[in-house]
Amino acid sequence: MSDKADFDDELFFQDEDEQEGASSHLNTWKIMLVDDEQAIHDVTKMALTDFTFDNHPLEFISVMSGAEAKQAIQDHPDTAVMLLDVVMESDHAGLEVAQFVREEAKNSSVRIILRTGQPGQAPERDVIINYDINDYKEKTELTASKLFTLMSTSLRSYRNIIALEANKRGLENVITATSNIFERRNLQGFTEGVLDQITSLLHLDQGAAFFKTNGLAGEHVGDELRVLAGVGEYSDTVGKNIMNDLSPEVISDLQNAIDQGHNHYMKDRFTGFFKSSLGTENLVHLSGLGELSDLDRSLMEVFAKNVGIAYENIELHQDLEETQREIVYLLGEAVETRSKETGNHVKRVAEISKLLALDYGLNEDEAEIIRLASPMHDIGKIGIPDAILNKPGRHTPEEFEIMKTHAILGYDMLKKSSRRILKAGAIIARDHHEKWEGGGYPHNLKGEEIHIYGRITAVADVFDALGSDRCYKKAWPLDQVIDLFKEERGKHFDPGLVDSLLNNLDQVISIRDTYADL
Repeated sequence: MSDKADFDDELFFQDEDEQEGASSHLNTWKIMLVDDEQAIHDVTKMALTDFTFDNHPLEFISVMSGAEAKQAIQDHPDTAVMLLDVVMESDHAGLEVAQFVREEAKNSSVRIILRTGQPGQAPERDVIINYDINDYKEKTELTASKLFTLMSTSLRSYRNIIALEANKRGLENVITATSNIFERRNLQGFTEGVLDQITSLLHLDQGAAFFKTNGLAGEHVGDELRVLAGVGEYSDTVGKNIMNDLSPEVISDLQNAIDQGHNHYMKDRFTGFFKSSLGTENLVHLSGLGELSDLDRSLMEVFAKNVGIAYENIELHQDLEETQREIVYLLGEAVETRSKETGNHVKRVAEISKLLALDYGLNEDEAEIIRLASPMHDIGKIGIPDAILNKPGRHTPEEFEIMKTHAILGYDMLKKSSRRILKAGAIIARDHHEKWEGGGYPHNLKGEEIHIYGRITAVADVFDALGSDRCYKKAWPLDQVIDLFKEERGKHFDPGLVDSLLNNLDQVISIRDTYADL
């Protein structure tokens, strides 16, 4: 090679490390040259010096043997085209590399072009049949113009394969993202999941990690936008109405999505619009994503349809839960009214029960079930005659036996339901009069034989009942109530729950004040 050629090589074809650094900025096509003749490397590079495809230049990776090629393809799995010599350190070194790339490296994307200077050494028909290669060329036929054509067709094929793989990965991400958001049970948790998953979907390109993303998701009602989830500059806006604090650009994006009734894309921004059949409008806005490709937008439309359905399902689920909650409270209050007690007792028992459940170590979901079910603890009293239920004095032994049947009556009323709240209510109705050391009713259970739901509600119920006026007694002073619980710790009540009650007494008193009898 001449000095001029050496200079050109030095100028355009840096060392491999330098090329990798350039690749991250130039988004080049990687071309692996595998040949044991340096002249072949030099001539190929010179012929393709000014070559570009889709406005991106080439980046050459030069290796001199089959063994080096095997390592190089593992180091550069994103190689687009491999120009591979057949005969190198052995007569079939190139064929062994082709087999390694497909079978061991599991790389089906790279386009492998076999080049040979000895066509008789590896007959084309046999090679095409037995090896997963994409073309077979004699070195003498690869003129500059044919090399240009070969590189164009090979890169076009590689680009289409990569696009299909990206589409497949994107659809897999949509499925995963949809699955993740469907696991969220409440609207705020669901909305946080939507924001997280949209951000992930639109960051399919690793380079997107360098962008600073700001995003919010919220419920749009009238002129207000109440934020349910936020990232970046919106991370501290959750629970607030921020419509008047948004920039004109963001307001314009949101308004366009609302007016058009569908998702809105603008440069590096995305606005999602989701409206349920109940009329609720939810919005997601993200900025700083980088330019969105057609694939990004297609994936977002698929995901957005699932999100829209999910929003509707969440609303219906919450509406069903609200209905169940109202029915439960109405039933509990009806029982209390019939026994001439205030309906606020069941609300206090519900809130205190959840507080104790959380402090005792139950998770949020189970504690919420206890809160919703505990108002039905005395529902069996519906079956107790008025004369006994509302007797102002002490019950006779016979009357007390009848009174005790309300535990089983309540259990039998609720036990056949398949709903979690009502099933929990059945357990609470049955077990909340059992005693830790035994001697309670209806089954004389002891310790952990008593369901935790019943043990929790027992503490909440007795604490509130003692501190409230009843038809047969006046409210006890707080210090007397506390003394009783200390005395009955490990006897009537689960000792751990008594500790929870006393350790959280300020919160318990706050609940009583919030739901005080009128």
